[in-house]
This record gives sequence, C-alpha cells and structure tokens, in this order.
Amino acid sequence: MSTRSRFLALASLALIIGCSNGAPTSTTTVTTPTAPVITIPNLQPFADTTGNVSTYTTAGVIDESTSFFASLGTNGRTCATCHQAAQGMSMTPTANTTLFNSTNGTDPLFSANDGANYPTAPTGDLASHSLILNNGLIRVAETLPAGTQFTITALSDPYNCAITTDPATGRPTVSVYRRPLPSTSLIYLSNVMWDTRETIQPLTTASTFSNNLTADLTQQLLDAVSIHAQGTAVPTSAEQSSILALEQGLFTAQASDNAAGSLSANGATGGAAALAGVNYYPGINDAFGGDPQGKAFNQNVFTLFTAWNNSNNAAQASIAHGQGIFNNAPFQINNVSGLNTNNTALGNPGAIQATCSTCHDTPSIGNHSLPLVMDTGQSDIAGNVTGNGLVNGLAQLSQPTLPVFQITGCKNAANQAVTYITSDPGKALLTGLCSDVSRMKVPILRGLAARAPYFHNGSATSLNQVVNFYNARFGMGLNPQQKQDLVNFLSAL
Repeated sequence: MSTRSRFLALASLALIIGCSNGAPTSTTTVTTPTAPVITIPNLQPFADTTGNVSTYTTAGVIDESTSFFASLGTNGRTCATCHQAAQGMSMTPTANTTLFNSTNGTDPLFSANDGANYPTAPTGDLASHSLILNNGLIRVAETLPAGTQFTITALSDPYNCAITTDPATGRPTVSVYRRPLPSTSLIYLSNVMWDTRETIQPLTTASTFSNNLTADLTQQLLDAVSIHAQGTAVPTSAEQSSILALEQGLFTAQASDNAAGSLSANGATGGAAALAGVNYYPGINDAFGGDPQGKAFNQNVFTLFTAWNNSNNAAQASIAHGQGIFNNAPFQINNVSGLNTNNTALGNPGAIQATCSTCHDTPSIGNHSLPLVMDTGQSDIAGNVTGNGLVNGLAQLSQPTLPVFQITGCKNAANQAVTYITSDPGKALLTGLCSDVSRMKVPILRGLAARAPYFHNGSATSLNQVVNFYNARFGMGLNPQQKQDLVNFLSAL
C-alpha cells in the first residue's frame, strides 16, 4: 500500500475517427488521463514481526492524494517517505534495505542531506548509508545556541561531520543520528520530537492543548519540508491544513498476535480503534502528583488485557501477565538525569521506587502525560561508564557506530567539575544547558512491534533487548518467563 512502491496506472486514451473523402464523419472523443485516488482502508492490517499492525483514521480512509503524500521540497521526499503505515507510521531498517536494493539507493529516502551517514555520500553506496540501512537512523544537525554553558568536542568522528560550523552564525553544528518518531497518536503528545525541539508551545494545559499542538505540528512540518525535503518554498495554507488534518486523525496499534489472535477479542481492548477513543488530558495520571484534577497516580496504566488474566490460551495469558509486570513489578530508579538529578520539582531524590508505569504513566498510551526528558543511559559509551546497572544494561544493546562527543565546562550538584561522554547530547543541543545533556523524552508505546529498532539511536534491535536493558539497568530481577511475558505484552501494544 506504500506510495513509494506503487505504480499509478494510466487511464486509456480513446480516439474514434471516421473518414470519407478525407473528412471526418464522426465526433472525435478524447478521454483525459486521470490518476486514480489511492487509499489505505481504515484498519488495514500490515504484517509485522508478531502479527499485524493497523492504523485507525477519523477520516474513514487514509487518502494518498493529500499533501502528506506529496513532494513539497526539491529532493522528492514526502512525509510518507519516513512515515509508512506498514511500518507503524515510522520506517524500519528491513524495509529500507529492500527499498535500497530495489532502487539502487536512488529513492528519495536515501538523499544524502540526512539519509546517509554524511552529506557528501555518493548515491547507491552501501557503506555510506549503513546507519539508515542497519538502524533506521536519520542524521540530525543541530546548531548550538549562543550562551551554551559547555564546550563540546568530538572524540570519535567516523563520518567526518560530527561538528561543523554554521556559516550563518559561526556556531558549532553537531550531527547526531535518531529514529523517526511515528506520525500517529499525536493528540496524546506531551512533547514533540526526541529532544523536544519542535515543542514551541507547551502541551501542558487542557484549555490550550489543541491550539498549541497545532502550532507545534505546524512548525514541525515546516521544518521537515525545509530540512528533510530540502524545500525552497513554504507549503501553502491548504497543504499545511491537509497534513495536519491527516496526522491528528491517525492512531496506530497492534491489531493481532500470531499466537493470541485478535487483540480486541474475549474482552481485550487492544487495537487502534479503541486507542482512538482513549480519554486524555495533559497531566492525566501523572506519577509525580501533577494531575490537574488532583487525582492520585494509578500504576495500573495499562488494562487492555486484564480480561485475559485467566485465559486458557497460553499466549493471551502471557500478554496479560506481561501487562501486570509492566504495571506492578517494582524496582529502583538510580542515577537518571531528569529524575534523580536535574529535576528540582522532585527534590533530586537519590532513588525512586518505581514500576515501568512510573515513567510511562499515560493510561493506555504509555508516554509521560506531562513533559519529562531524562537520560537512562542509551547514549552512554560502553567502557566509559561505571556502576553495574549501567554497565550491564549497555551490554544488552547493539550500539551503532556513532560519533562520540565530550562535553566539558559543567558542574554537578556538589559544584564539582564533570565531563560527559555521549553519542547524543540530547536536549542540551537545543538549550545549551549542562542539565539537559543526553536527556530525551518518554515516547508513546503503541504499535511497537511494527517499528523496530528501539530507543532514539536504534540501539535495541528487538523488544527482547529493550527488556534486557531495563532489567539489567535497574536490577528488576525478572526471570526468563517474566521477561518473555513482558516482551509479549509490549509486542501486543
């Protein structure tokens, strides 16, 4: 169903001409060629690693004649280039590799401006497109703001573009590599983009949420056209409205599981249609007391599969057990910037008693219902960290080959000089603040099975690696069956 892989059929051209002594004796009829309207039906299933994923749209169908699927820049890209319904409204290394091979690397996705490891990469060269092919990563170049508190240098620069100079401002421009977030379920966002850089208006208050979200997504699409599609003209108001209407009406979730069957059967409430009807307001069920309605935090964030707790179907029971582990398995959060440190609202606690739902507190959705950016360690460099939790956690991942940055000029809470070594400075590239180094937002968890790999840098190739990382990082103590149950649950979201 992808526009990248479809070929439009041409309408026939009919000419009916009669002749008598060289003069026409009948009317000439011309049928003008028209492009057929292509749509993706509501809840169209697409096969993924564990079953089928689908997207619900409030428009009834996903109409591929809308501006989301139009080339608005100069390099042939559309919004759908990186946001495919068959890939959970994101894009995956497996699909990218197939596309690269079938087009000899000429598809707009692989445009060297950010679809290659470096901006001068030759078309069709596998090695220089390794990050998008192996990890599904797009290059993001961010210029540090004036007044940045720290100094940044590249300890490792495998693609010779880690730090350059912005010709307009003379400021350092840092290249990092990140997964495209899915362009779906956007009406549940508390932050836009991994490092929050498109959140120009806060998504924290119910009365302003809709207008602010529209403003944020408008800025995001304008920047996407300008940067990713290398646009030279601002999209028209009609084009902007077309994209915004489609995006804000999409909801993506796993529809079925190969072993458990339909995820909305036998009392379960999985699937994209149910997701579209979830009650939400900014701060709902906030784990740290910020619910604007004053409601206490309920750690049972997910109840989609509660009806399967006693199912005779082993796969259904496993998913339900995994949901219980997500909601209730206790552990301590330690040494996480944004939670244990650099969060004055929490008082910088040495340890936080938590479950998975503490950070993923939005009911049935799984992001954090108020803005929360934190560093759980995925950008850290193995061999440069201490503490068994983080060392063991990083050992569970498949880290891609990325630039390594050293950040100096910062101090910790004890006013001692501290040096950071990271593959992605995170929000600090936006704010220039030491307190934001390597911090990223908490993403929505629905439709996971269709859009591996995971984390902002694609370092977890599977949900098994995600679970193994957190189990080791925070000493959760899960046994093999519990880890498998948790993987099965996450796959069913």
